[in-house]
Amino acid sequence: MKKLLSFYVFFICVNFLHSQNQLFPELRTEGFDRSANLQNSSIRDSIVSKFGVSTSLNKNPDAKIEDYLIISRDSDTTVVDTSLTINKYYKLNYLRKDDFDKIPFSNTGTAYNTLSFSNFSSITPKMGASNKYLSYELVDDIDYYYLPTPFTELMYRSVFEQGQLLDAIYSVNTSRQFNFSISRKGLRSLGNYQNFLSSSSNFNFTTNYISKNKNYKFRTHFTNQRLFSEQNGGINDSDILNFENGNSQFLDRGVFDPNFQNAHNEFLGKRFYIDQNYVIVKKDSIRSGIELFNSIYHEEKKYKFQQSSSDEFFGSSYASQEINDKILLNTINLNVGLIYSSEKLGKINLGFKYIADRYTTDNYQIEELIIDDTKTINSKTTFLTAKYLKIFSKIELNVKTENFIIGDNKSNMFDSTFKLKLKNDSSLEFNYKFMSMVPNYNFLLYTSNYENYNWDNQFENPVSNSISFKLQLNKLLDLNAEFISVNNHIQFEKSMSENLLDLTDYSILPVQHNGNLEILKIQLAREINFGKFSIDSKILLQKSLSDEIINLPQIVSRNTVYFSTDMFKKALFLQTGFGIKYFSKFYMNGYDPLLSELYIQNEKEIGEFPLIDFFINAKIQQTRLYFKFEHLNSSFTGYNYYSAPNYPYRDFTFRFGLVWNFFM
Repeated sequence: MKKLLSFYVFFICVNFLHSQNQLFPELRTEGFDRSANLQNSSIRDSIVSKFGVSTSLNKNPDAKIEDYLIISRDSDTTVVDTSLTINKYYKLNYLRKDDFDKIPFSNTGTAYNTLSFSNFSSITPKMGASNKYLSYELVDDIDYYYLPTPFTELMYRSVFEQGQLLDAIYSVNTSRQFNFSISRKGLRSLGNYQNFLSSSSNFNFTTNYISKNKNYKFRTHFTNQRLFSEQNGGINDSDILNFENGNSQFLDRGVFDPNFQNAHNEFLGKRFYIDQNYVIVKKDSIRSGIELFNSIYHEEKKYKFQQSSSDEFFGSSYASQEINDKILLNTINLNVGLIYSSEKLGKINLGFKYIADRYTTDNYQIEELIIDDTKTINSKTTFLTAKYLKIFSKIELNVKTENFIIGDNKSNMFDSTFKLKLKNDSSLEFNYKFMSMVPNYNFLLYTSNYENYNWDNQFENPVSNSISFKLQLNKLLDLNAEFISVNNHIQFEKSMSENLLDLTDYSILPVQHNGNLEILKIQLAREINFGKFSIDSKILLQKSLSDEIINLPQIVSRNTVYFSTDMFKKALFLQTGFGIKYFSKFYMNGYDPLLSELYIQNEKEIGEFPLIDFFINAKIQQTRLYFKFEHLNSSFTGYNYYSAPNYPYRDFTFRFGLVWNFFM
């Protein structure tokens, strides 16, 4: 495989040199409105463009803010957006995503619990340590840029004691054909509880080559990621009462005794990615277009749980020595195929995907272990892939499929979407998705110095069917309804010791359910404006028809009441108000720090506590400022708030953040 990768890189270099006088396909921008949702889009700095044109962005139309393009892996294109909106406020967090259906732990970057069930997104099995994947940047998370002038974005966010969160991006087009970008997100936060420090680093480098005659496209990226967090097992059971009583002696959370103080987990990843597109026949009003595409990436992931000595919290161990559990996943992913584009037939994509995985456990070895000596899963699989996209005047049809041909990973996927455009930017969308996926590797194989954390399973493929309906009525209502059915569902569950007197001896084990897991979800969202006042509301209603398998809150809601206005002759845009998040009581998932996984528990119900925030947001030119009084009701609505059993949610705190864009 290394020879294959070396040959592929050599092949790319030859083609790259050959293509200096060739060209890049047009960016796919169907349904893309460059002028949408932009506040004060003019930039006041007068500069000279790398393209040889004067670009005073408030005077010269050759370099407007809507010309600063962000391009996804699938070539979907958006604009650098400097607006200040309530949706931007929701995304100013560690994940840089709206966390409506999640609840973070007390310290930034440690873990998240979930308030809803998410369907499978890929047929490729994960390594494990699923909670770390939330902040791990996958192939599809990497963006590429096309810019008239150099662009920089800085995001800063205060954290909890002795640290900060900083996310910085710099990108520049050295010519019309070539762009590169460098980004780094760094976090350090001590936290308010003992041994709960978090630290992370995400580094990305991208290049994007556009040749001159629209025949060739080349992109590559390199990522290096490290996600580290100390683990304490939550506060001790004996301290739960002291926390919930609000005893003044315990308002300093550092006095709580955690379950242990000598452990941490860490997720490491490196990836090198390359893709290319060649135009064989250029599409025009008469002829259909044909393109050749290929991509390859190599990725190494490692998860580690380390502890200076064993602790009875995880049950019995084979030795009291230092714990050093590791799992590793080495992946090579190769895609090749053709794209046929026709005015009548639409766009058809046919290709092959080859995936080679090597999953390895590297832990304590002893003769009593029943795990075989190899402790390795090797998987090599070839899939047939196909995509179809057809856009009529008001109808969009999008179909994707991946089907197993030969190899070890017998997974299949079919995803179809029908979208109807209505009047006034409204739309109606139907989706059906089928997926049969090999279980995550840590469900199948895990080894540890702890006796309870050793297994070698032969599970069936979980099979998922989902039907969803989306209605978007511009400025009126967003309605989403989804029904999910999963057969052979696998999850981690808490299994108590047969010795009922030994309450500390429990294990977290993967369990497969033969029956159907059925979930119904309905989500409503609406924003109402009364002059300068607005109410933004979202509510999720969900019901598990298989309560014996999974636990979910029946209601999750978020309501934001805020005031917006221009001040100082429109030099400043102000946004201020209150946000309230609430979810009904349920048996919230527990968190296992050794696996970095959530598990099903049926011992403690959590919920029915409001999370009230007061915020002040402001925009000055291209700088957005965020001031947040987080969970300001914590001291008078009761100390019953948790992110997971034994893991209290955040107390009242003041947070500050900013997002600053530079157009040089």
